[in-house]
Amino acid sequence: MTSIWNHLQGVEFKQSYYNAGGVMTRAIEAGEGPVLIFLHGTGGHAEAYLKNIEAHAKHFHVYAIDMVGHGYTDAPDISYDMQCYVDFMKDFLDAIGAEKAHISGESLGATVASWFALAHPDRVDKIVMNTGMMLPPDEEGSRELNDLLERSRKASGTPDRDMIRARISWLMHDEKDVTDEIVEVRYQIYQQPGRAAVIRTIAEQSIGALLDPVEQDKWYNPDLLKALPCPTLVLWTRFNPGQLVHLAEEGAALIPNSDLVILENSAHWPQWEETEEFNRAHVDYLLK
Repeated sequence: MTSIWNHLQGVEFKQSYYNAGGVMTRAIEAGEGPVLIFLHGTGGHAEAYLKNIEAHAKHFHVYAIDMVGHGYTDAPDISYDMQCYVDFMKDFLDAIGAEKAHISGESLGATVASWFALAHPDRVDKIVMNTGMMLPPDEEGSRELNDLLERSRKASGTPDRDMIRARISWLMHDEKDVTDEIVEVRYQIYQQPGRAAVIRTIAEQSIGALLDPVEQDKWYNPDLLKALPCPTLVLWTRFNPGQLVHLAEEGAALIPNSDLVILENSAHWPQWEETEEFNRAHVDYLLK
């Protein structure tokens, strides 16, 4: 049987906890060199990047983290709007003693990376927007995001493995990539007392912001892309649900210093479904 943990065989790594402004934060870390932080999406966790750590740890000190409220990181009673994540990221960088970092985020994580770069340009080297961007969806994308929201509500209501599998299936182009193992990882996370309720709040907040015109104007306004102060890789997929390829192309054109890469055989988790292609494009961009 193949496990995602096989991707770390022979790799010197550790699971660590850091006090980020009072929030005990889990990180899976490996490597030495410039700091690279991987940020998952809504309801996600650090395991989303287990297939990518080895390739990046050859060049960077990699931290795949559980953002506040997610995974095994603390889930305080906060609003979980974008400002909360920006503040959390600053506290995390302070906690690991990093003046600056590359920040690569998937979905919600991409928006967090972007907003952090806007708020703290002196703390960021490069960012990667992986299948998520500060742009509102079109009509088709809105339908897909409403589907995601409904799946998220079910998965975080009274969590069972079937509901969690349905939620993770939204992320994948190929159903075979929804493995029993990744379903079990998320199921165990959601079994923590009170965790599923927090994840439901997070889903309502983050996915809801993409669907609400007022929130769109505040957090997903295209003018924000024009102000991004750092080099940015827009890393998209042909089958990305919620925000289709044309939005990535339009968004990349607005960013002053950007590159665009489109992978052809994945949906919302290219780092999982097209691991080699993702790693190659990602490492090449960060090193160039």
